[in-house]
Amino acid sequence: MTSHHLPVRVDRADLAATAVAAGIHPDTLLKFVELGLVTAHVDASGRLWFARTVPARVHTIVRLHSDLAVNYAGIALVLDLLARIEQLEQHRTIRLEGDTPWT
Repeated sequence: MTSHHLPVRVDRADLAATAVAAGIHPDTLLKFVELGLVTAHVDASGRLWFARTVPARVHTIVRLHSDLAVNYAGIALVLDLLARIEQLEQHRTIRLEGDTPWT
């Protein structure tokens, strides 16, 4: 029997689901929120919600801390620089696609 329902992609996840997806303990995720490394949204009931991109960000944080021995202050700087590089690459790609050929 097949389902007539299409899978729904949820834009956010709670603390437990995000921690499982990231492969860390929920307390560690809360520590990352307190340090400003990860952004959490709070609903009217006080429950924390995380964007679907958070587990990938957590993987980067864990890799920087564990594999490269970067402290959390350094990780914040690295994450900011990586975001800036990505922004510049997107801007460059858009500009290259918009350029008219010179020949």
